[in-house]
Amino acid sequence: MPLKKLPEVPEIEGYEGTKIRQIFHPHSTLNGIRYSLAHFSLDEGKKSKLHKMKSSEIYYILEGKGTIHVDDEKIQVTKDDAVYIPPMSEQFIENTDKPKLRFLCIVDPAWRREDEELLE
Repeated sequence: MPLKKLPEVPEIEGYEGTKIRQIFHPHSTLNGIRYSLAHFSLDEGKKSKLHKMKSSEIYYILEGKGTIHVDDEKIQVTKDDAVYIPPMSEQFIENTDKPKLRFLCIVDPAWRREDEELLE
């Protein structure tokens, strides 16, 4: 059974403005899954770039406060909030607190670069 410890998962700079640790993804899971699970962090005053995905997403807030913009809606989020983001929604998230906004993102079907479009 695969076990991942977050500090041991390599962190990469997301091209949409976040720091990402890809915890589980079909390409790295022995038993095969169709979704991906990633840990994101966003520094104080930062926001991800406006984008849309072909996949659905769920953001689960671990720490901090932020605002998720989905199409024409703005949703204030804080620790222990979960937000569903439908496929093809124009979206971004911003950190409105200090020091970091940390959240998990579940993407189904799993994230693929070709399924994400930057809009800015």
